[in-house]
Parts: sequence; structure tokens; C-alpha cells
Amino acid sequence: MRWDRLITLCVASLYRRGRAPVDRTERHRVLPILMYHSISEDPEPGVPAYYRLCTRPARFAEQMQWLAGNGWRGVTLSEGLAWLQGRAEKSRGPEEPPAGRPVAITFDDGFRDFYANAWPVLQRHGFRATIYVATGFVGEQPQPFRPAGTSGVPGAAGRPCLTWSELAGLAAAGVEIGGHTVNHPELPRLAPADRLAQIRACRQTLEDRLGVRVGSFAHPYAFPQEDPDYVAWLAEALRTAGYESGVTTRVGRATIADNPWTLPRLPVNDADDLCLFSAKLHGAYDWAGSAQAWMRRLRRGGSKRAAGLDRTPGTEPRTPRMLCLHG
Repeated sequence: MRWDRLITLCVASLYRRGRAPVDRTERHRVLPILMYHSISEDPEPGVPAYYRLCTRPARFAEQMQWLAGNGWRGVTLSEGLAWLQGRAEKSRGPEEPPAGRPVAITFDDGFRDFYANAWPVLQRHGFRATIYVATGFVGEQPQPFRPAGTSGVPGAAGRPCLTWSELAGLAAAGVEIGGHTVNHPELPRLAPADRLAQIRACRQTLEDRLGVRVGSFAHPYAFPQEDPDYVAWLAEALRTAGYESGVTTRVGRATIADNPWTLPRLPVNDADDLCLFSAKLHGAYDWAGSAQAWMRRLRRGGSKRAAGLDRTPGTEPRTPRMLCLHG
């Protein structure tokens, strides 16, 4: 039983029964940002549905067809943010009507299967997308993905990545290229100077090799949203490194109130049938972001108690309670 799916479909049912129409004025806009990884046939045996990175090409095509048939248009992250912030309307000519409600389509890691299995589908519907690339795995010939972090999902390592010539062709065709560090480390575990080096070097390499502006960044691995010091550090680091936006694994749809350097996304994989996919687009999965944040704060509090960091000076550290958390 996949509990997040069951809860989401129940929420979606309640939305259909009693929720008022969405106010789409600039103040109330929401931008769904879809987070994909590999578009491939890999069934990822033994990996729970929530944590899978792969989406079968047939499933991806089905999802894109649903978007096109239901009034959505796939855009890059930067195009989606321009709409969210009202900048797209200001640049549109008076006779140029909106072409559907935008959904930003993003792909992490720069796997080569994007070129063969995702890009033709996106082109068929006139959609665009953003690819976040870890530059250490890009070469003149396909290089295997070898992430430096230790918390990766089984099956990600070893996948071939896009080449420089393929990335250049995609960029010329309108795909947005974003930064994803050099070798995909767990940034919170690094010293601040090493984190910054990863962030800056990635952007510089992409701009030098591709001759394009790189304005967006994707945080690798689970985003520590429960750590306000790290969140503040990351936003400032991305700003000073020249990025204009950043996306994370925090679950939810983006609003004008969100920090533009730590935006939430909606994870998508092969387990997302059209019922769940549709529910996510319409906000019925946003509850998962709140639950995720609560669990991570609870876990962080437990870690502090275990280390005795929450005790009053002069008292003995308390014995921590055991927490059974998933995520």
C-alpha cells in the first residue's frame, strides 16, 4: 500500500467536491515544477515507489499527452518563474494570447536517456524543459554518473550522461541548462568553501562550454529544509554565484511567496499513473510537503536531544526517545 497515493487521491476527491475555483490572479498563482530523473525502462527492483528515479518512456509520453490535452504547456523553469512573477505578461504583445497554463518540467543529473526518450516527446507537444547537469560527468563521449554523495538511490550510479555536443544541441533548441554541482556531493556535509566551489565551478564550466546563460541550480539529494542556517547560506551562495533561482526536493508547488533559491517541486516517476499525476498538478499532493517538513523538524529535534544540545546549562543530557520516521 502506497499511503501517499491513497491520501492524495482522497484529498483530490475532496477538492472536486467542495473547493472553489482557483484564483489565477498574480497574487494567487501557483507553478507546478515537475522533478524527473531518468526516462528509461529500468524497473528499479527493490526500490520503494516513492524513491524511484525512473519513468518508463511510455508513462512519460502518457503524462505529457495528458498535460497537452488538459490545457497545460511545458516550459523551462525560468519561463515558469517569469509567469509566476507576472513578467511574462509584461513582455507579451497585445495580440499574443497565453498558450495555456505553464508547468515547469525539470530533469536532474543530465542522464543521456533524456535525449532519446524525453526530448522527442517534448518536441511533439511543443514543450520545453530544464536539465540540471553535474559537470563532472559530462565529456566528449558518454560518461557514467558516479555521484560523490553516499545517500544515492540504487541504480543511479553508472547511468550514461549527456555529452557536451548533445547538451549544446539541446540548448540551441530551447532546453534550459542548469547547474547541479560538479560531482553531485552532499553539500551540507562539505565545508562552506567547498560547497561554494561546487556551485560556482559548475556554472562557470557550463557557460564556458555551452556559451549560454546558466541562471538556475538544483540542490542534489534531500534538501535540509529543517536547518534555517543552511537554507539561508544556500540562498546567499546561489545569489552571489550568479544564479537567479534554485530548486530543491522540498515537495509542493511554487508560489510568489517562496524563496526563489529554494523552490519546491513535485517528484514524478513511473509509479505516477494519471490519477496521481493529475492530483499532484492540481494541489492535492501539497500536503506531503507539510508532512515532510514536520518529520524532518522532528528528526532534527531528536538529533539535538541525542547530542545534548537542547539542555539547559548545568543539567544532564536527556535520554532521547526513539523515533521511527520514513523519508
